[in-house]
Amino acid sequence: MKHRVVLTLLLVLGSTGVFAQDDAALPVFAPPECAYTPDQPTGAACLERMAASPKPAFDRIPQDRQTLGTYSFWRIGPHAVTTYSGPGGSPVGSIPEGFNFVTAIDLSVEGWLQIEGGAWVKRDDGYYVEPSYFSGVLLPEDWNQPFAWVLDTTRIYASTYPGGPWTEESGYLTKRYDMVNIFAEAYDAEGWRWYMIGPNQWLKQTFVSKVLPVARPEGVSGRWVAIDLYEQTLVAYEDDRPVFATLVSSGLDNWDTNEGLFTIWARMPSDPMSGATGAPDAYALQRVPWVMYFDDSISLHGTYWHDLFGYRRSHGCVNLSISDARHLFEWTGAAAPEGEDAVNYVYVYSSGEYGVPPGLAAASS
Repeated sequence: MKHRVVLTLLLVLGSTGVFAQDDAALPVFAPPECAYTPDQPTGAACLERMAASPKPAFDRIPQDRQTLGTYSFWRIGPHAVTTYSGPGGSPVGSIPEGFNFVTAIDLSVEGWLQIEGGAWVKRDDGYYVEPSYFSGVLLPEDWNQPFAWVLDTTRIYASTYPGGPWTEESGYLTKRYDMVNIFAEAYDAEGWRWYMIGPNQWLKQTFVSKVLPVARPEGVSGRWVAIDLYEQTLVAYEDDRPVFATLVSSGLDNWDTNEGLFTIWARMPSDPMSGATGAPDAYALQRVPWVMYFDDSISLHGTYWHDLFGYRRSHGCVNLSISDARHLFEWTGAAAPEGEDAVNYVYVYSSGEYGVPPGLAAASS
């Protein structure tokens, strides 16, 4: 059956390196045997490759069980909340209305909780927040297969061809944070990319975040991280070798995370954060774990108040899961010999224009 979809064929990346500094660096490529041709069945060589590697088989970044198991994070408000000297005690202050989170240190008194700093609040004025247990993956030295995380939360089926409708016939039902290999790409009539993740299984790019390496910026060496604002991914490198990858959440509209090359200028196991006091989008976070400042007050840090990594969510900072943030914190701290300060670069870039189909963007450039 002919599919009434205008397609641009996949541009297959060959075996040449994708890095600027080292031609011997590991290439990551789309398998040429899987190059897509409309209305042609998938070839035997591609089917064999997909059967041999149906899903990414990476080790996950270890869970930060200490932070996840020790701290109790609570959302307070959003209305203004009175703080007390003790359960049933005298008012001693207030937490203004806004997006506020506190760390509970005593939950032993029914109807009350003691927060970091010693004050007490009524338990009805807040609720416990379960942090995300998501974590990224460690990349092996022989990694050469592009992959992606599924972002969609609606549990849709894949399509059987690029640009096609979701259908149970594909045999693949999406699951949040599932990992998929990408074997081929094509563009639909609107200019959106579609990824072949298995035999007759295609996902539109808006449902996933793809991981691919980026050229090392000139003058950068040692340990550095690349943050792709378009895909909402982070890849950490040791010189030219990618060593781990994960999802992030960067700044929303009007709170954009700046692009550019930065260095981590301060690292803190935890730090309070607040902003926009008195405004509708005011926020105050009593304890933010694993903080790495790189662009003035903008940081990479652990996040417990949402589980939407892969989507823009922040006021400019780069949100990581708690486990990913700890791993990155410890990894950046080990970047220099003992007794010397570590220099860790943060390269923030965008591989596309957010919200714009890449096929249309390329046609207009």
